[in-house]
Amino acid sequence: MTPSTHDDRRGRTLSDVTQPKPRVEPLDPPMVPFAIAGLAAFAIAGVIVWLANGPDSWLQTCVAGFLVGIPGLITMIVHDRNRRRRRSITHAAFKEN
Repeated sequence: MTPSTHDDRRGRTLSDVTQPKPRVEPLDPPMVPFAIAGLAAFAIAGVIVWLANGPDSWLQTCVAGFLVGIPGLITMIVHDRNRRRRRSITHAAFKEN
């Protein structure tokens, strides 16, 4: 038998295995909801720690997480704006609002 017609254990020929696979499009979800969820999580945790009279270091961590999340939110807003532009260029069916 020639290598191109040789069957492996799964019944595939060598030519089936060496063929290029179809390109899978990467996920590109909107990121602003994730940034808002992170800000909300740190804010809620901070309020709970504050009301429960928790350790000061925990409250400081919540405040720091919230404050660091603000530039992250701004970055994700810019990313999503550029995402709309990228999608309109690569996908003809996608319409920019």
